[in-house]
Parts: sequence; C-alpha cells; structure tokens
Amino acid sequence: MTSVPLRDGSVPWRWFGTVGLLVPLAVLACCAVIASLAIGASAVPSRTVIAALLGGDVAARDAAIVLQLRLPRTLLGFGVGAALAVSGTMMQGLFRNPLADPALIGISSGAALAAVAVIVLGVPALAAGMLGPFSLPLAAFLGSVCTTLLVQRIARGGHVQGGQGRTGGTDVATLLLAGIAISAIASAATGYLVFGSDDRQMRDITFWTMGSIGGATWTTVLGLAPFALGAVLAAGRWAGVLDALLLGEREAALLGFRVEPAKRGIVIVAAAAVGASVAVAGVIGFVGLVVPHLVRLMAGAGHGRLLPASALLGGTLLVCADIVARTVVAPAELPIGLVTALLGGPFFLWLLIRRRRELSP
Repeated sequence: MTSVPLRDGSVPWRWFGTVGLLVPLAVLACCAVIASLAIGASAVPSRTVIAALLGGDVAARDAAIVLQLRLPRTLLGFGVGAALAVSGTMMQGLFRNPLADPALIGISSGAALAAVAVIVLGVPALAAGMLGPFSLPLAAFLGSVCTTLLVQRIARGGHVQGGQGRTGGTDVATLLLAGIAISAIASAATGYLVFGSDDRQMRDITFWTMGSIGGATWTTVLGLAPFALGAVLAAGRWAGVLDALLLGEREAALLGFRVEPAKRGIVIVAAAAVGASVAVAGVIGFVGLVVPHLVRLMAGAGHGRLLPASALLGGTLLVCADIVARTVVAPAELPIGLVTALLGGPFFLWLLIRRRRELSP
C-alpha cells in the first residue's frame, strides 16, 4: 500500500525527490566517518584513513589506530545515532506530536535503572560468571523491554477509535501518560540507588546516565547491528501507516491500514532499538528529538523520506558529537550525552518558541 500524500510545504529538497535528499546526507555521513577516524590524540591523514579502509599499504601503527581503535567506536556511534533517530521519528509519528521522543514512554529510564541496579546492588556470582562483561548491557536491554511491556499493558484494554467505531486496543494518550509516570518512577529509583553508591560505583553510573561510546569493541558493534538495522527496515515498512496516522487513527483505519498491530509493532521496535543503544552506549538524549525535526524542515513530513534520512543524519550527528567529546578537553573525554544536550537543549527551546508563535493568534 502506498504512502498517504502529505502536504510538505516549502522545503529545500522536496523537488529533488528521495535520492536528492539521501545522496547529500550519505556524502555528509561518509565525511563525518572519515573525520572521526582521522581526528584524535594521534592524528592520521585522511588519505591514510581511506587507504587503510580499502586495504592499502599503510604503516602498521596507522592501520591499528584506524581499524582496531577508531573504526569500532565510529561504527557504534553511527549505529546508536541511527537507531535513536529512527525511533524518535516513529514515536513522533505514532503520537502525532513533533515534540515526542523515545524517552517519553520510559524506555531509556527503564534501561538506566536496570543498569544502575546491577552496578550498585551487584550481580549474583553465577550470573557474573556466565555473562561477564555482558551482564550490564543485558540488564539495560531487559530493563527497557520490561518497562515497555508494562507501559503497553497499562495502555491496553481501553477504547480507541477504529474503522468500525470504538474498539478495544492501545490508547496512545494513555500510553504516553503511563510512559511519563513510569519514567518518573524509574528516575526516582535510579536517584535513590545513586545516593547509596560509593565513588567507584558513581564513576560507572556516570557512563549510563550521561552516555559514552569509549568502550566500543567489535563485539558491541555486532551486538547493536541487528537492532539498528532491524529498526530502520521495520520503520520503512510502516512509513505508509505513519503517514496515515498523522490524519488520525480512525482515518488510517478507513484507508485500510491495520492500525492496532502497527502501533504495537512501532512501540516494540522502538523499545528494542533504544534499549540496545542504551545497553552499549548509556543514555544519550535529544538525538531522537532533534534529528527528525531537522530532516522534516528539509524534506517535509512524508515518512518514506523522513525515516531513512533520519537514520543517516542521526548517525552523522552522533559521530560528530563523539569527535567533540573526545577532543575538546583532551586527553580527558566528555560524556557524549553532555554534548548532545548542549546541542539539543537550545534547539528544543527554539522549537518551543517557534511552535508557540505558530499557535498564537
């Protein structure tokens, strides 16, 4: 089924189609990746970076820096950014609210609470022996999934408008309110655990509450890849129904879309993508909010272009934020969540002011 045509308004790339939008973003992403591989405590020329990626003859030291140290970190950052941006785009389409992001339904807070609980309370010896370094990421992922299932359970059983009238299903408004409540409870519990932590535990908690991709390895990259790719592919499948949902749930059902399964699938996929991202990189805010807006300003509201473009720009933004995080106070490293907050906070305020002016008489 084709996407519902939407009125995009006057946007720069609307006349060039999807290719005219995605090709420049792909080029920008490649430039950001090369810059990330070249910039650091030991600078590597861009031509050497490209040669190392293509398997050319480069010095062993430069090849090790590019391929073993920086490439996993860069790919992890790009994957996390893409997953967060696509999840934010889906959430905004589902809630029909341009100010929505995945944190609204408690995904990030649940993941952070589970990870902090493992740090402060400890892991049973058997689990630690079996899981080793995977215990924290697994706990964060399970925390996000459990939170999402709880929120969905609260939101189900109400009455929502369907194609044939009022039918049982997931009420989006209740889903949003339940998510805010669960997120507040999880944040309070996290704060209580932080209050009782020691100095060593506090340093570990900082990673989960402010975000970092400094511990990237090929294992974490491969662990995130299925969730990031799965979110992008699944979101593309729902582009049409997300367009239709902008008109309302009843209208989407009348157009022939299976609204209720789509809503459940969108929430589950977004939870899996964000949970996996938090599991490998901690809580990183504003990417899921800012990126869809930037793309929407360029290309309009049609999700057929909005979703893949958000994936490219989200990955690019987080790679650039990581460059800033590891260079601005070198040899120390800022949490990447601070960088995205410094970028996203002013942008969010600008959006609020802009929206208020649009709604004012």
